[in-house]
Formats: sequence, C-alpha cells, structure tokens
Amino acid sequence: MLFNNFVGNEKAKQQISNLYESGRLPHAIVLEGEAGLGKRTLARDIAEALVCRSEGEHPCGVCSQCVKAIKQLHPDIYEYRAPGGINSFHIDKIRDIISDVYITPNEANYKVYILGNAHCMNENAQNALLKILEEPPSYAVFILTAQNRSALLETVLSRAVVISVEGVSPKLGAEYITGIDENTDYNDAYNAVAALGGNIGKAHESIAGGALQRLTKLVDDIAKMLASNNEYDLLKALAPLTGNRQDTAAVLEMLETVLRDAVAGGERLSGLDNAVDILKGEFSKQKLFAIYNTVQELEQAANKNVNSALLITKICYSLRKAAGR
Repeated sequence: MLFNNFVGNEKAKQQISNLYESGRLPHAIVLEGEAGLGKRTLARDIAEALVCRSEGEHPCGVCSQCVKAIKQLHPDIYEYRAPGGINSFHIDKIRDIISDVYITPNEANYKVYILGNAHCMNENAQNALLKILEEPPSYAVFILTAQNRSALLETVLSRAVVISVEGVSPKLGAEYITGIDENTDYNDAYNAVAALGGNIGKAHESIAGGALQRLTKLVDDIAKMLASNNEYDLLKALAPLTGNRQDTAAVLEMLETVLRDAVAGGERLSGLDNAVDILKGEFSKQKLFAIYNTVQELEQAANKNVNSALLITKICYSLRKAAGR
C-alpha cells in the first residue's frame, strides 16, 4: 500500500500495509495521536486505497476513484470531524451513519467512514457506534481519529486495531512543510518542527501565523522564571496563555522538548538553546527528569476541558513543585 500524503511513521505505515495486503484490514481502525500529527491525512490515504480500482499498487492516485477521493468528492467516503470540545461528537451523527451504512456502496467495493475527533464522543454516541462495529456490513470500514485511546470505551477498542501516530524528524518535517508551502524558509520549518516535538501540523501553523517567535519567547521566559525561583514572575510569564488552550499545549510541548535536550545532552533537537542552557545550568539531572515528567502530565491536563485560569495556576504550582521550589 502506498502513502501518497502521509510522511514518517514507518512502523504505523508498515502495520497498515501488512493488514491491507494480507486482506486482514479490520472493519474499525483507531488512529491515535495528538492534534497536528497527520491522523486525518493518514485516514484519507487509507480510504483512497480502499476505493482505488487500479490493478497495481493502491492508491494509484490517478484512476477515477482516486481522483474523486483526493478531491473529497467520493460518494463512498463519508467524513465527519467533531469541533473538538468535550462531548461535541453527538449521537445524531452516529444515527446518520446507521441509516447510511446498510446501503451498499455506490461505486467502490467499500464504504469508508472517517470519524475525526472520536475522543469527543460521549458514552451514548460510542454505544450507538458499537452496535455497528459488532455486526458491520462486509463492505464497511470505520477509521476513527482520537487524541487518546483512553477516551474510547474498551468495548469499542476491542473491535478495532489501534495505531499510534507520532512526530517526525525535524529534517523530514521541514522537507514536507517547504514542499507544500514554498514561502516557508527551510530553517524556520526545521526549528519549528524540532521545537514542537516533530508535529508537522502545529509547526506549519506556528510559522504561518507568526506564532513561533512569540511562543519561543514564552518558553524562554518560563525557563528564566522557573530558574529564578520567583512565583509571581512565573505566573506573569504564563499569563499570556490564559484563555488560549492551543498556545498552552504548544508551549508545554516545546518545554518538553527543551527538557529532553537538557537531560540527554549531545545534539539538541529543540532549537531552543537559550532555554536549554538556563534549565541545564540551574537544575540537577534528577530535577530535570522530575520537571520533564510533570510537563508530560500537564500536557494531558491541557487536552481536557479544564478551566483556563485554573490550568495556568496548576502549571505554575506543578512546575515549581517538581523543581523543588
């Protein structure tokens, strides 16, 4: 199986290819990973392969079925993406699918349902989906994207193959971004991908929106204030994140990459040398590990429906506690 748009993640691609080429592709696939890693792109590549009519490798990208899939006009590919808020994937959408799924495909051998942000389904919506997954039509394939599998019921997961999507190398990410956006400087793309843990989507967005420089300064300020042992100044440094969950998640991800560099030594991947030097010069390796683990926990909290002001307070308190302040 070919992946014409999805880059990196060779392990995940090999797993999908093995299932596809052996005829063992399940009726349900869960693509797990944070926003911006390309889960939707991968889902569309799989859908395109399923409807492709080429006698060679799938997807060929040129047959009439592939062209329709690429243009997102294929009648046998249904795509819905929840807005992203908690419980924003309503049961009504699942009912729409139930009313459609037992109608045989229009043109292809499969009907593919791409359900984005499936982690936003409440329990009722998941139980409704489960009824289809328990006895699906032979031609139906469901591809769910989720930031975390833990948000899905075990009964749903038991009827699916879960595939984890991860970040890519700065080099691969920079090549991809500059390939689709000729106005982006390669070095800017490289540094953004590195700082954001290999997340191409977030990196491209941070460059296009002019946010990278602002977020980099925020990370530098947080490192300085954490090292200076001044609680008020740390809260002041975190204040611009209040009410902006997306920036909060990005800063925590950049901080995680900085701490990884500070702990590991050797070649630095974050591109944020100033913040690395500040933290490495102030804290022992043991403390850096503690702060690193805390940042990972805070990233999970940032993805939940937590009050923004309380989240900022929690970040300040947790970072200081991990640092022994």
